[in-house]
Amino acid sequence: MLSRAARPALRAGAAAIPARAAAANNGATYATLREIEGRLKSIKNIEKITNTMKVVASTKLTRAQRAMEHSRKYGETNNKVFENAETKPLEGEDKKTLYIVCSSDKGLCGGIHSGLSRYMRRQLGPGHQPADLVLIGEKSRAQLSRTHAQDIVLTFAGIGKDVPTFADAQAIADQVLQLPNDYSDIKIVYNKFLNATSYEPSVVEAFSEEAIANSPNFSAFEVDEELLSNLREYALANSLYWALAEGHACEISARQQAMDNASKNAGEMINKYQILFNRTRQAVITGELVEIITGATASEDM
Repeated sequence: MLSRAARPALRAGAAAIPARAAAANNGATYATLREIEGRLKSIKNIEKITNTMKVVASTKLTRAQRAMEHSRKYGETNNKVFENAETKPLEGEDKKTLYIVCSSDKGLCGGIHSGLSRYMRRQLGPGHQPADLVLIGEKSRAQLSRTHAQDIVLTFAGIGKDVPTFADAQAIADQVLQLPNDYSDIKIVYNKFLNATSYEPSVVEAFSEEAIANSPNFSAFEVDEELLSNLREYALANSLYWALAEGHACEISARQQAMDNASKNAGEMINKYQILFNRTRQAVITGELVEIITGATASEDM
């Protein structure tokens, strides 16, 4: 049997074993607490960024919609001319269709660019006539070059940083008309603005000079044949301006919506991590109190 003098030392040694285990667990809890705190700070920073981007998009949206309304007048008037002239694309076995895809270089705006790419993949899929692609924007180029790199004949970057202008459309039309191939028709693919939360891929026809000259009712406009090439270039620039301005408004609206959703998701994550942080901190405090009480009890027994 142990002497009375040895018994307090034995009890103190036995109490030290769970105390050391609690200290080890507390060390792990401290590390977890720091990880949660770091994650919480990161999410709060992300929320600030997304909120700022949402405010910036909101301020740009009014200007983009105003430019869209102005460009729509040009485009719709341009279409009425060819509707009244009954202009139609010429059918030829050796002629391709040229698609001009209007996107931009920027992301963080939902699936607005992916929708255009999916639409073009359907148009260029099996069973369709071969066609060439002119891509406006790095987003469409990056997505379509994976599957249709052989069909891309011209790309543009830097369009859409600000509200598109007619000068931008004119510069693109000038490069498109210098392509060596003779196309039966040109189709401009863009995102049509439906409302602040929805849009859809749409197509605007831009006809060749030969198709315009062969229109049944085109003679009623009394346009000299010498000016036919100028008319075609101007009509193409008008349609491009409309497509670019409307696509830009869709992009700004989609970015505002995407950043609003991201801010809401970040807020929900902040609430969850704040609760987890508080519970973990409470567990640390409880563990420290248990250690203090255990140590005090062991000291009294000694």
